[in-house]
Amino acid sequence: QLQASGGGLVQTGGSLRLSCAASGFTFGDYVIAWFRQAPGKEREVVSCIHTGPGSKVYADSVKGRFTISRDNAENTVYLQMNSLKPEDTAVYYCAGNDWGGSSYRSYNYWGQGTLVTVSS
Repeated sequence: QLQASGGGLVQTGGSLRLSCAASGFTFGDYVIAWFRQAPGKEREVVSCIHTGPGSKVYADSVKGRFTISRDNAENTVYLQMNSLKPEDTAVYYCAGNDWGGSSYRSYNYWGQGTLVTVSS
């Protein structure tokens, strides 16, 4: 299972770091992704990090502002979010599967979500 944490209320331009702690599966063998869902919108991928060398993929909307990283010894993935904007406001979910992809439908492990609110 996955457990996401670290959300909160921050002003425009601020920073937050989200954490996704994993248990119950071989974490190092899994791709971990962060998705977000704003009210009335589809769930969209924000970033994902692959296994091994840990190649990283980012949505265009967060490139240069967000950084994903993983600590396999701690079974945790982090999402450092800088220069936050009101349009980043959403519930953020971490998810895992063993091959990757950008569609939420392809992920079989999910965290419970953590709310990020960016005030203008």
